[in-house]
Amino acid sequence: MSRPRRRGRDVHGVLLLDKHQGASSNDVLQKVKRIYNANRAGHTGALDPLATGMLPVCLGEATKFSQYLLDSDKRYRVIARLGQRTDTSDADGQVVEERPVAFSAEQLAAALESFRGDTPAGAVDVFSTEIPGQKTLRVRAPGY
Repeated sequence: MSRPRRRGRDVHGVLLLDKHQGASSNDVLQKVKRIYNANRAGHTGALDPLATGMLPVCLGEATKFSQYLLDSDKRYRVIARLGQRTDTSDADGQVVEERPVAFSAEQLAAALESFRGDTPAGAVDVFSTEIPGQKTLRVRAPGY
């Protein structure tokens, strides 16, 4: 005989949390849900575990408008290590290539300007996925 599902409290609102590096957005969401004993919660778009930043968490009735926040414009601040390539294309991977990078301040400014506005995200070599009953896994895309 299965246990009855425990129901949380009706808690409504939006919390703006500063997610630290290493935590997944779902880790943060589940912790908030547990702390407030909320019966319903959702976030407005996942931040990679390597990323830090503001993560809006919607509780109760606020989850009904979370899609508007998900679809809204976002800004990102990036810290990059130039001249290094890793096997996962992120800071978690092993460095597989290093080379000197020489450029002027003007060239750097022009390159950075090219990232302003709508910038489509490209395909990644390694990504996270969830498999029911298992923790989130980092897997390599087929063909890489």
